[in-house]
Amino acid sequence: MLDSLNNLLLSIDGLLGSSAWFPFVLLGVGLFFTIYLGFPQIRYFKHAWQVVSGKYDDEKDPGDTSHLQALSTALSGTIGTGNIGGVGLAIFIGGPAALFWMWMTAFFGMATKLVEVSLSHKYRVKADNGTMAGGPMYYMEKGLNMRWLAIFFAGATVISAFGTGNLPQSNNIAISVLATTGIPPVVTGGVLAILLAMVIVGGIKRIAKVAAAIVPTMAILYLIGALGVLIANIGNVVPAFISVFADAFTGSAATGGFLGATFAYAFNRGVNRGLFSNEAGQGSAPIAHASAKADEHVSEGMVSLLEPFLDTLVICTITGLVILASGAWSMKFENDFQQSDLLILNGNYSETVEADREALVDYLVRGNTAAVELFSGTLVLVDGKLPDDQAITIMHARSVAEEVVFMRGSEAITGSVEITNGLVAPDVSVRGQSLIHSAALTTQAFNFGIFGDKGQYIVAFSLVLFAFSTSIAWSYYGDRAIIYLFGFSWVMPFRIVYCLGFFLAAITDTTIIWNIAAVGIVVMTLPNLFAIFMMRKQVKSMISAYWEARKSGADPATPD
Repeated sequence: MLDSLNNLLLSIDGLLGSSAWFPFVLLGVGLFFTIYLGFPQIRYFKHAWQVVSGKYDDEKDPGDTSHLQALSTALSGTIGTGNIGGVGLAIFIGGPAALFWMWMTAFFGMATKLVEVSLSHKYRVKADNGTMAGGPMYYMEKGLNMRWLAIFFAGATVISAFGTGNLPQSNNIAISVLATTGIPPVVTGGVLAILLAMVIVGGIKRIAKVAAAIVPTMAILYLIGALGVLIANIGNVVPAFISVFADAFTGSAATGGFLGATFAYAFNRGVNRGLFSNEAGQGSAPIAHASAKADEHVSEGMVSLLEPFLDTLVICTITGLVILASGAWSMKFENDFQQSDLLILNGNYSETVEADREALVDYLVRGNTAAVELFSGTLVLVDGKLPDDQAITIMHARSVAEEVVFMRGSEAITGSVEITNGLVAPDVSVRGQSLIHSAALTTQAFNFGIFGDKGQYIVAFSLVLFAFSTSIAWSYYGDRAIIYLFGFSWVMPFRIVYCLGFFLAAITDTTIIWNIAAVGIVVMTLPNLFAIFMMRKQVKSMISAYWEARKSGADPATPD
């Protein structure tokens, strides 16, 4: 059942987020607004810091939060597993070049954020409980007169609240805590689900206060751990940085257990993971910024410029350099194999033999199913291990697995195991050495620093804070969408289901979780990109009015 669900998600993702056209659409919109608005991410960067510092704050302005609190809430939604697990996944699939395309997504995304947040703040409304409600669904309905599109977006937001902000966050926390402390995922998920409920019941004001406290703390802690790795591997930092640019347009060559990646894979995964990290164009952050106290709609758009910069160009870059400089991205580690990442091939393959490596890349990267033959038949095991003369290759996490042991429950298998089309039976677990990805990769990379094996605890604790704060922010995004669709009375049932989902995701397959997130992101992003492009002239007029008023010394409130 899980394999069928995973295959369905992969098929949908193949048509959307992992398609050849989606990265061009996302980057294209960001590039358009960068040029159309005259490189606002550069021209307005200093002013954005002045606004968020509180220089222009006025407590009498309508809204629920300050500029800083709104930014913290939005950052708590973006700084999460995308910065830890997402970077690890992008490099695992696309190599160093993927980081370059994450940067491009962030740079152009700064302009996209300015546009979507300015519009969201302008078209916000007051909900039945007196708090502000805003987001793309409001400017789609009121600015474009497309209520059908607004309903679709709001529905996609509810789905993405689980697919982006809930499920992958909980899952990565559970994996990291289990790896570092041995605490079972069911315990981790249960405790954090209760804490999550305690925060989100208080609404945006409590969420904003918690976010404002967590975001700086978690960022400082994470940076200390990362610097410990970079200092210990200082000789590898510059080569790692160079490899990001050197491979950007060619793809990454094979090294260690890494089989290599084409340009298309690096480009696609880099853009995709960049979006997952900073959410520029997805339409989520505008929901948080709509709560800000301001009568100057564009001023809040200025604040949002900083999100992709801080999230991706700072934190994701540091994560990427830690993974690359440590060398962990191409090493094999002992781990429990995920069923969805596991394949058994007929014949012996080695990543050190060029012809074998090319065949594996042809199958894994280019999708040529004729490049290799999946094994079907019976394996005869002794103490969980294959005989030396068995002509099969076990692949896990896009790498040739080593030191493999087959188990049922806690016992190594002695006897036969049936394999069908390269897949093992659900009651058989497999463990061995292979490449790893997502949060597990970043966790291992942090062990290669001056803190030694204690580095993994920094990642584990940072991940808990990162992911937990993201789940808090996305609960707010979801309940604003619920308010738009069904009214305020449905918010509490949504929050209960949200907390339940957070618990259940802690004990669910990792790969499936990421694939749910990948689909959810694109379903939100496409209608939002369409909407902001259609309203481009209005945004340009709003920004011009803002600066004209500021130059004249008048109150630069953006006219409605």
